[in-house]
Amino acid sequence: MTESAQGKDLLVAESVRKEFGGLTAVNDLDFTIPERSIVSLIGPNGAGKTTFFNMLTGLYRATAGTILFDGHDVTDKPPHAITKLGVGRTFQNIRLFPQMTALENVLVGMHSRLKGGILGSIFGTPGVRREEREASDRARELLRYVGLTTSEDNLAESLSYGDQGPLSLAQAVQPQAGTAAAAIPVKFVGPQMAPPTHVEE
Repeated sequence: MTESAQGKDLLVAESVRKEFGGLTAVNDLDFTIPERSIVSLIGPNGAGKTTFFNMLTGLYRATAGTILFDGHDVTDKPPHAITKLGVGRTFQNIRLFPQMTALENVLVGMHSRLKGGILGSIFGTPGVRREEREASDRARELLRYVGLTTSEDNLAESLSYGDQGPLSLAQAVQPQAGTAAAAIPVKFVGPQMAPPTHVEE
């Protein structure tokens, strides 16, 4: 990790560029997210924000530049490898599992970081049962974090739009150290989530 005025940097993008044929969608972007901070990337429609998030999460490959997450070079890694490192993604159009409860939706977001295999899950080994209990506890903690303590047993489709946004955020932002979330609608980020905020335009 690199150091900034606010401490260690969790994410560092240097001279990141994305070209589609003759169109430059992202032009030599430098962007840093310090540890334990909420950072906004602000710009008009067509400025390249989503394209940058697509490079950060491995959906697009950068034409030039480097992206480091938690000290790992993720510039050319596929999405599943970046997710394993702890990068979560939400979308402006909320994508939840409507027939699952709020708690189950958050648990789905944790799935890629659970270690229990197929056989352990089939036979319900003690290690898998312990991991599932710990995951449920972490999921409830995340629901408290986004202000949905009383909604854990409610189906996602029954939640108001104002509650579905924070649920989507809880699904993407996992509690392990070294986690980032991309493309979060700012209207869903409340003051209860705020470590010191740093905004870059």
